[in-house]
Amino acid sequence: MSLVAAPVLESENLILRGPIASDAEPVIAFLMDRPRSDGFGGSDTRSDAWRWFTLNLGHWLLRGYGYFTIELKDSGLPAGLCGIWNPEGWPEPEIGWVTFAGFEGRSIAYEAALRVRRYAYEDLGLTTLTSNIVPGNTRSAKLAERLGARYERTYTNVAMGEDDLFRHPGPDEVLG
Repeated sequence: MSLVAAPVLESENLILRGPIASDAEPVIAFLMDRPRSDGFGGSDTRSDAWRWFTLNLGHWLLRGYGYFTIELKDSGLPAGLCGIWNPEGWPEPEIGWVTFAGFEGRSIAYEAALRVRRYAYEDLGLTTLTSNIVPGNTRSAKLAERLGARYERTYTNVAMGEDDLFRHPGPDEVLG
């Protein structure tokens, strides 16, 4: 059972659902894999990674949205995270994504981000979205561009330092 009041979203191959207690282990493993997680807020210790997991729960409670767990329909395995993130100090709501080790290169993040963006515009009524990407994270930048987002500017992110802000197409372009 979800730990937060998150809807369940579906796409062709994925179920996007709120976090459950057993998601803590794959999230902690991802966050402690610094080469993979540094652009997402990687952690040096298990306790810091656990705090990030609970931070996402609190984000859902305060904002009414956060990171969904990406679950594969065919296996039920958690494959990553994707959702809307807008903590204190963020310039505006962001679509963020990660895939866990072993799930890269299968368009999972792309499919999840398309579904989350539709949810943000249709259900949450958001009118603008960004993806904030650490410079040099070329895979994420290419995915943002594949989603139709365009580089807008570089800014100083309160948590991550320098970030490149990519602007997603608005609801009229996506839902029209």
